[in-house]
Amino acid sequence: MTSTELALNTALKYVKRFEGLKLKPYLDPVGIQTIGYGITDKEVLKKYKNGMDEKTAHYLLLKELKTFATQVDDLVKVKLNANQKAALYSFVYNVGIGNFKKSTMLKLINENKLEQAATQFDRWTYASGKQLNGLINRRKTERELFELA
Repeated sequence: MTSTELALNTALKYVKRFEGLKLKPYLDPVGIQTIGYGITDKEVLKKYKNGMDEKTAHYLLLKELKTFATQVDDLVKVKLNANQKAALYSFVYNVGIGNFKKSTMLKLINENKLEQAATQFDRWTYASGKQLNGLINRRKTERELFELA
């Protein structure tokens, strides 16, 4: 199993735990329409407006995570271990690739300042201007995973 495959499997477990599974559309804590394991894609929401099964939710999560993994791997210019990759895949699944692309975290990673980069997880605990306990806990866990050798 490659480092990326291992990272994807780990990230999948973490994202499932963080996001939880809702088979019908719902509003997240800041009012964004969501379904499955935190999917906010408007086309997906339209297609599954009456709900989805667990298998579909898993497939959609894996598909989206693979896309983010490829994007993260393209942006990161230094070698990372599987835990570091998994933490970033989970993080980017939540904050989006655009936010990661312009982040201090990515800049520090590409300067190979990984200890400093790890501290950046702590800054991403707000959604729509509100600090959320769920994000505080998620970032703490992602940071701990990133810091594992």
